[in-house]
Amino acid sequence: MIIAKTVEEVRDAIRQVRRQGQRIGLVPTMGALHAGHYSLMGAAKADCPFVAVSIFVNPAQFGPNEDLAKYPRTLEADLAGCREHGVSLVFTPESAAMYAPDAATSIHVARLSEHLCGASRKGHFDGVCIVVAKLFNIVLPDKAYFGAKDYQQASVIGRMVRDLDMPLEIVVCPIIREADGLAMSSRNRYLSPQERQQALALIGSLHLADKLAKAGQRESKALIGAMRQHIATAAPLGQIDYIEVMDPDSLSPTDRLDGPVVIALAVKFSSARLIDNMRIDPTRLGG
Repeated sequence: MIIAKTVEEVRDAIRQVRRQGQRIGLVPTMGALHAGHYSLMGAAKADCPFVAVSIFVNPAQFGPNEDLAKYPRTLEADLAGCREHGVSLVFTPESAAMYAPDAATSIHVARLSEHLCGASRKGHFDGVCIVVAKLFNIVLPDKAYFGAKDYQQASVIGRMVRDLDMPLEIVVCPIIREADGLAMSSRNRYLSPQERQQALALIGSLHLADKLAKAGQRESKALIGAMRQHIATAAPLGQIDYIEVMDPDSLSPTDRLDGPVVIALAVKFSSARLIDNMRIDPTRLGG
C-alpha cells in the first residue's frame, strides 16, 4: 500500500496505474475510519482494481465554532484498516499541500447546498466541494464512493460533477448502522453513554414516520410533528436542528407523499451533531 503525503506522489502513482490500464476508485474521508468507511472501500474494490483513500480533515468545511481542533485523528489505526481492506494508495496531505496561502477559488452549488445542513453550517458545502474537486483532479478516479448517511452531501457532489462535466461516476452506498440502528459516524464517539442511548431517537423517529406512512398518512406536517414528539420524549438531551420531508432529487420540501421522498433530520447533543435519513416510497405503501 502506497502512503502519499504530497500531490506529486499521488500523481506519480496514478500515472503508473493509468499506463497499466487499471480503473481507479476513490473514497474521500476525514479519517477516524469505521465500518461505514470500510464498506465504501469494499464497494470500490469490487469495481476497481486500484482503490485510493484520502484521509484529510478539511479545514474549509468547518465553521468558526465547529469541532476542527478536536475532530478525531487516528491515522495509524486508519492506515492499518486501509491495508486490511485492500486499499492501494492512501493520500494523507497536510493543509499546506491542499491549499495555497493565497487560494482564491471556491465552488458553490446553489439551492441544493443552502438549506438542511447548509442553513446551520454556512459555507460547509462550499468547503466540501472545493476539497472534493481537488481530490478528483489529483487522483483522476473513474468512480468515487460516498455514503447515503450524508444524503445532502452526496447530492451536492453529484450535481457539481454533472454541472462541471467531471469525467467520473459518483456511487452512493447504503447507510451502515450499529447493531442497535444508530447510523455510524466518526462523531458518535463524542456522545456520553446517556446521549448515546438517546441518540437512538433519530432512527426511532424515522421508523415511526415510515410506520405512519404505511398506515396511510401522507401529510408531511403530520409526519414531522410525530417525529418531533418522539425525539422530545426519547431524547431530552437532544436539540432538533431540522426535520424535513423532501424530494429525493431536488431536496425541495414537499407537503405530501405523492411520490418517493427522503426524510432527513439533524439533532444536536452537547458535543455532537448527528444526521440520519430514510427514503420512503408511497407506491409500496398501503393506505
